[in-house]
Amino acid sequence: MQSQRNRNIYIQGIYTSSIHMEDLFNQRILCSTCNTQMQKGTAQKDGYTLRALHCQNCNKKVFHPGDLEELKQFQKIRDKEFRVKLRMVGNSYTISIPKEIIHFQEETQKEMEETIRMCLEEPEKLSIFFSKRLRKLY
Repeated sequence: MQSQRNRNIYIQGIYTSSIHMEDLFNQRILCSTCNTQMQKGTAQKDGYTLRALHCQNCNKKVFHPGDLEELKQFQKIRDKEFRVKLRMVGNSYTISIPKEIIHFQEETQKEMEETIRMCLEEPEKLSIFFSKRLRKLY
């Protein structure tokens, strides 16, 4: 009987194997410094919630590498200034959102809705909000 995690798949005359990998942070992890079990938690940085493991004995913290990579990509884009044109289309004005921003949103959210939320926060400040995907942290 085949395992749920390791299945052989037959595609057009070729056998291939499908492997489901679990997130290492979902396992029991011991601190590399003091060999005590680390506790799951979260930390906030630049508006991001990072999954973390914390050793209560020696106070060591380890952050989820996937969350750190997402944060690094965001910081790269955040530091850029994009200049876009305002265009008239019918009775409305449009702007184009640079590809880099859309690709970042697609990668981090995995599900992108076709509509976004927009509001005028101050006389010269227009904010655009992409739909937030809720990620189960633990």
